[in-house]
Amino acid sequence: MIKYERFTLDNGLRVLVHEDETTPLAAVNLLYDVGSRDEDAEKTGFAHLFEHLMFEGSKNIEDFDEPLQRAGGESNAFTNNDITNYYDVLPASNLETAFWLESDRMLSLDINKESLDLQRKVVIEEFKENYLTQPFGDVWHLVSALAYKVHPYQWPTIGRNLEHIEGFKLNDVKQFFKKYYVPNNAILVVGGNVKVDQVKGLSEKWFGDIPKGKPINRLLPKEPLQTEKRVLEVHADVPGDALYKMFHMGDRNSDNFYVVDLLSDILASGNASILYRRLVKELRLFTEIEAYVTGTSDDGLLILEGKLVPGANMKKAEKALDDELDKFAQSLINERELLKVKNKQESVTVFSEVNLLHRAMNLAYYEVLGDANLINTEMDKYLAITTADVLEHSQNIFKQENSSVIYYYANKK
Repeated sequence: MIKYERFTLDNGLRVLVHEDETTPLAAVNLLYDVGSRDEDAEKTGFAHLFEHLMFEGSKNIEDFDEPLQRAGGESNAFTNNDITNYYDVLPASNLETAFWLESDRMLSLDINKESLDLQRKVVIEEFKENYLTQPFGDVWHLVSALAYKVHPYQWPTIGRNLEHIEGFKLNDVKQFFKKYYVPNNAILVVGGNVKVDQVKGLSEKWFGDIPKGKPINRLLPKEPLQTEKRVLEVHADVPGDALYKMFHMGDRNSDNFYVVDLLSDILASGNASILYRRLVKELRLFTEIEAYVTGTSDDGLLILEGKLVPGANMKKAEKALDDELDKFAQSLINERELLKVKNKQESVTVFSEVNLLHRAMNLAYYEVLGDANLINTEMDKYLAITTADVLEHSQNIFKQENSSVIYYYANKK
């Protein structure tokens, strides 16, 4: 049981405190409820840009990391489709340093032409290195655009294309910050060798005077039901052929997510999984195959991807995959198979709770989902899943009209 207390400042900042006297450290996690899904379709990449800009310094602090490191701490951040998360770990005795730094950049991040130009170059290089020159680097762009036609999950977090990044305008960047980087759109979690009253005092001192932003009315278009199979054929300089097959599924808060999350492990987690045994070991069509869910706040994807054995026929490989999915959706799985993946999920959950920072991150994430107490109750949702649930959800998802497939061919040399 992860214990915590919650309070909210007058400006809307939600604060959660998790006391842990067994560590000399404190973790400060500040989650902003903004991701790439909040971007204009013609101006993408802003959410990820701020993951970089937020370390450029504020009007009062030239370098975010330098004071934190002097206090014995370290920091980092990540962005995805739904959230942007910043975190600091430091000795609990120096906790106030993190409050000072985080509050100052929330209130007065120094967004200027020089910092924007610098971080624009950094993001452009990141885009080129990870998405243009790396083998299969463009897959997430292809997957997103093929599977989503209306919802802003159409593009990955880094942005739709280089042109959007190259075209960042200073005023647009400032407006994005003004809209989303406000206390009423943020969740602060403080964990470690801290006290609730101490955190309340520091929160009021450093964040209490930051003005509340305008309410954010998120009216995102819902992705319509897919009614026919989508196919994309790609040829590129990659080591070998690969197959990607996506199926639409429910959002992160739905029962469907929990069932399909376990289902994906049953199908392709480890060398003893169903798809590995059949498609890799027996038929020798793939060298590797995996299945995973995106777990997005809005309706997500179950993705199956496999690298083909050299010389294997792409359509034959897909047919073999489809046959296994059809078979899976026609009969109840073995109770032992389900228990095995439940046990694995439970061990992953328990292991993640060992780390203080992970506890702080999870509390923030579950809070933005709507219920921080999921940190204590989510495993019950997994344990309650039955073989009948797995069969029912398999039958609903594994339909050809609900699928999008990418045939990724290596150029012949």
